[in-house]
Amino acid sequence: MLVDQISDIMFNDLLILAKIKEGDVKAFEEVFRLYYIPLCMYAICITGQSDVAEEIVQELFYVFWRDKNKLQLLRSVKSYLYGAVHNQSLQYLEHENVKKQYNNYVLAAQTDEDVLSRDPQNQMEYKELEGVIADTLRMLPERSSLIFRMQRIEGKKYAEIAKELQISVKTVEAEISKTLKILRKEVGSYYNLKMER
Repeated sequence: MLVDQISDIMFNDLLILAKIKEGDVKAFEEVFRLYYIPLCMYAICITGQSDVAEEIVQELFYVFWRDKNKLQLLRSVKSYLYGAVHNQSLQYLEHENVKKQYNNYVLAAQTDEDVLSRDPQNQMEYKELEGVIADTLRMLPERSSLIFRMQRIEGKKYAEIAKELQISVKTVEAEISKTLKILRKEVGSYYNLKMER
């Protein structure tokens, strides 16, 4: 009985997947209608933000359709979709944590400006650090630098950047995350050199 039910689900999933791989829009729409809202609710539970949750689910379905020919489901469509949303939501939270740490660092630097202006030694070190960050951004690939400036300086959202540059939101997230890692490494190297002097 239970085995038969599981077999039926797997058979139906394979049938739907086969149709989607052949470009059957109706089969894709069926999956979309069935899972879109539940997946959004699931992503909201993890991220705590409805707009972010919708972005994650929309991106998932976009990739699901775009890469339909490459799909090889070793589990049910439902398990695949929920697993993907779970992973993307956790990646978003991890990225937000990195962003928060960077913003705290920048905020602390801004808060210290008055102190720095009264202490020539600190002011010189602050200028050096600004130079390290500027040099690092100049060494980045053009696209990475552009995405970082659009997000950090122009204050654009990931979705806006993705639309403007005609890339996926996931690519924007990856580029920002990669740039922050490089900046952390360079700033860390700068402080290590200062300690050795």
